[in-house]
Parts: sequence; structure tokens; C-alpha cells
Amino acid sequence: MQNASRQPRGLLPRARTALDRLFQRIEGRGAAANSAYYLILGSTIALTAIGVLMVISASSVESIAAGQSPYADGLKQGVVALIGFVAMFLLSRSNVAFWHRIAWPAYFLAVLLLLSLFVIGIRVMGNLNWINVGGFSVQPSETAKLAMSVWLAHILARKEKLLGQWKHVVMPAIIFSGAIVAIVMIQHDLGTALILMALLFSALFFAGVNFKILTAFGLSLVAAAGVAALTSGNRMCRITTWVTGQNCSDSYDSAYQSTNGLYGLATGGLLGTGLGQSRQKYSWIPEAHNDFIFAIVGEELGLVGALVVLALFAVLGLSIYRVVIRQEQLFHRVLGGTIMVWILGQAALNMAMVTGLMPVIGVPLPLISYGGSALLMTLMAIGVVLSLARDGATRATPARGKNARKPAVGRTKHTSSKGAPKAQERV
Repeated sequence: MQNASRQPRGLLPRARTALDRLFQRIEGRGAAANSAYYLILGSTIALTAIGVLMVISASSVESIAAGQSPYADGLKQGVVALIGFVAMFLLSRSNVAFWHRIAWPAYFLAVLLLLSLFVIGIRVMGNLNWINVGGFSVQPSETAKLAMSVWLAHILARKEKLLGQWKHVVMPAIIFSGAIVAIVMIQHDLGTALILMALLFSALFFAGVNFKILTAFGLSLVAAAGVAALTSGNRMCRITTWVTGQNCSDSYDSAYQSTNGLYGLATGGLLGTGLGQSRQKYSWIPEAHNDFIFAIVGEELGLVGALVVLALFAVLGLSIYRVVIRQEQLFHRVLGGTIMVWILGQAALNMAMVTGLMPVIGVPLPLISYGGSALLMTLMAIGVVLSLARDGATRATPARGKNARKPAVGRTKHTSSKGAPKAQERV
């Protein structure tokens, strides 16, 4: 009877209690501090393994047609995955001082690589975003994602007490980051530009920038993306095809790739046609092992396989979110938050594109699609998050005991040199 009397009465209080319990589970309140570390590590390994396997299957036919081994692309992806795991492990042992030191060099290196595309870059399918180095193709825009995440966290942490003022948000955070976005858009890679825009917006959000400034900036990003779409005939054709479902061009079938991607998903059914048994990879789907690899996953592994991939991304996202929400310092929070938005936002954009929920945009599926630059940078970014998770678990260890108190979720206290506590709002 005593427990029953404590239960909230009324529909609204009960709904609030249920939501609070849901968010407690999502945030992992009361869970071991190092649980997020192992969830991130496990889901990353699983997604990468699935990716290498699906690249072997999706690229085998085109590799044979090109006179190569059917395992050529898969072996390349596997080698890059091994290198990426080594880099991920090394970066997971890094500390905050290291990332502060390399923030500016990483930014200038990313800009230099992007500018070098105008001189030695190779245009692929209309996008100027590849450099050939010793027989290997490198995509500098993938490097820019990690460089921007580190640089934005560094700059916003330095300006933490000044973020309520327009000038300290616009210069240099928006101007310098906007330069990278502008270069990528000039090279006609709107998909990557959208991801970079999302990185910039999320960095300002996790830094706690004034709501009016954040809203104005968000609207300006939407306007920039709209202008980029309206000023390109190819992009407008894709959008028109997506909206109307009809071909917008007499010279080529603008709905060819998306239509065959949906055919692949539909053919898979519940359990799929079997690994390696895809029919759409026989040149029916362009970039079957890259941007549209999720369609091959759905065809060969069925709805069950597609849901497994989706569930692994959900586990990865929730685990990174748990790491981010536990961070007390702005630098950690911004760095982890931007990486989370980068990986999950790109995954959501790719799967929405393949399933017809969005027009076709050239972005790969993280950890799954073929591409050494994308896989390596993503694994390195996850290594950064693992370092934050490891640091959080280390700091939480001494707090265990009978008198251990849980830190407040809404506010974080910092102590000045004189010992007086200072309160700082958390996002």
C-alpha cells in the first residue's frame, strides 16, 4: 500500500515519469562508466566486419568485369580496416593536451589538401574530390571532417566565456569553418558539404551558443544548401525525380539508381537472397559497393540483416551519446558531440537516400561503404570518442563508495584558483 501511494496520479504525471525513466536508460544513469566504451568498440568492430564482407560481395562482379580478382576491393577495404583499428587504438590512448596541440595544424593541413585538388585533383562523376597517390586514391574532404571536429572543439573551448557575443561566434568559428565548406561546395560535393554544415551547427549547439545566434546560423545553412541545390541542374533533376517519381531528363534516366536500389531492398524480403546472391549488383545499381551498399545488404541479408545494421548504428549512437552527456568540460562535449552527429547523421542520410526518403545524395554509409579514406577517418574519429570514454571511466573510478555522490546532470562546477566554485551551464 505504501508503494502504491507513491505512484503518480493522473495521465500527465505518469507520462512524465515514463519519459524520465526512458531518458535515464538512454543516458545510462547508474550504469558502469566503462560500459559505453565496450559498446562503442563492439558495435564498431561488428559494423566494420559487415562492411568488409558486403564490399567483397557487392564489388565482385564489377571487379571480374574489369579483369581483376573478385576480392580486390574487399582486400583493400580489409587492409584499411586493420590500419584503422591500429590508429583507433592509438588515438584511444591520447589525451586532451594532444588534441589542443594539433588543432590548428590539422585545420591548415585539411585546407591545404582541399586546395590541392584544384591542381592535382581528379574529377569523379562531376565531383572534384580525389587525389591519386602511389596507386591509392585519397579523399581530402574526409580528412576535413575530423580536422573540423577537433578545431571547432579547440576554438569554442578557448572562447567559452565569450560565446554569447556575435563576433566571437562568427569569427573565427564560422568564418574559418565556412571556408572549408565553401571549398567543398565549389568542388561540387554537396553531400560532404551538408555533413560539414551539420558538424559546424552541432559544435555550436553542444557549446551552448546563444539560441538566437544558433537559430540565425541554422537558417543561413539551410539557405546556403537551398541555393546550392537550385543553382545546379543535376541536383534539381534529382530533387524533381524524388518529388514526382518521374524522369526529369531525356538524356539519361535520373531515377535509375534509386529505382534499382528499391528493387534490391524489395527482392530481399525477410531473410534475403543469400550472401553473394544479389542480382542488382550485376551493373544494375551504380556504386553498388559504395553509396548504395545498403541496398545490397537488404537484398542479400533481407529485412533482418538491414535491421541488424540499423540496430548496430543505434547502439553506437546511444553509446557515444552517453559519453558526450557525461563530459564536464566544453572541449570534450563539443568534440564527442560533433563526431556523433557526423557518423550518425551521415548514416541516416545514406539510408534515407537508399530507401527513397530523400533524394539521391552522394554520401557513403560509414564503416560499411567502400572507401579507404572514409573508413580510416571514421575509425580514427571513433578512437577519439573512445579516449573520452576511457577518460570518463578513469575519473569515475575514485568516486565509487558509500559516500560517492553523483554529479548534477544540468550543471557542472569548476573551481577557480582561489577555490571559489563557479557554475557553468551544460547543454
